Amino acid sequence: MSSTTGTPNLLAGRYQLERVLGVGGMGVVYRARDLLHEAFGEPDSCVALKLLGEAFAESPDAHVLLYSEFALTRSVRHEHVVRVFSFEVDTVHQLAFFTMELMHGLTLDRLLVECPDGLPWPELQPIAVQLLDALAYSHQQGVLHGDVKPANVMLGEQGVRLFDFGLGHAQAQYAAGLPGLSRSRLNAWTPAYAAPELLAGGCLSAPSDLYGAACVLYELAQGKRPGEGRPLARPRQLPRHCWPALRSALALDPEHRNVGIDALREALVSRRRHWFV
Repeated sequence: MSSTTGTPNLLAGRYQLERVLGVGGMGVVYRARDLLHEAFGEPDSCVALKLLGEAFAESPDAHVLLYSEFALTRSVRHEHVVRVFSFEVDTVHQLAFFTMELMHGLTLDRLLVECPDGLPWPELQPIAVQLLDALAYSHQQGVLHGDVKPANVMLGEQGVRLFDFGLGHAQAQYAAGLPGLSRSRLNAWTPAYAAPELLAGGCLSAPSDLYGAACVLYELAQGKRPGEGRPLARPRQLPRHCWPALRSALALDPEHRNVGIDALREALVSRRRHWFV
């Protein structure tokens, strides 16, 4: 597939690109009008459309990389995970892309800019619970996200939406012998949120997703990421009874992460000390 340099304004004779919504390590997301739905009177015809970024589009398996992300996301049908619609190829321009719901709101990295001291607990708690619900459901479906960070979580009127499964992994894909991708060769982990074992070349796992989520929650509660020039201490906005579970999830050694996503969620919603009594 060709690169996105000089991307045409119209793809597959149907999608009119309007503007860039975001650029990540692997892809570019556009706001686009679905002219077919518009022609039939659909009042809300806009979608988000994702293409591979220029650095990856020249790879011989680029279309497989993009389809893998689409398939992973499609398999996780949850109210707090972005909904994907279709995977398509513009045959004229040899561009693969997929469409998904156009989300409205702020990504958590932008929210953190507005809240440099962290979010008050009444605002933080539902965000944390919804993010953990999305991850727990993904794991139940055998899907690991791989890149949990504030920029991949949207907060809008309908709550949290987790998106960008581009570095994810489906256990069933490998069990069925389907073609897979070596995420480690992409070198696309975000160091501030990637578990140490991933940065050391280890395999993606549920504990590594947990670590990424814990880093996000710590930053939401403190306004700073863990390890930014100070010892790990309870974030200012986090209730005391929640700290032992979050601290365990932040353990650098995955063997010492003695909580799972469900246990961390329980600690955040409970007023009493359950898991560590």
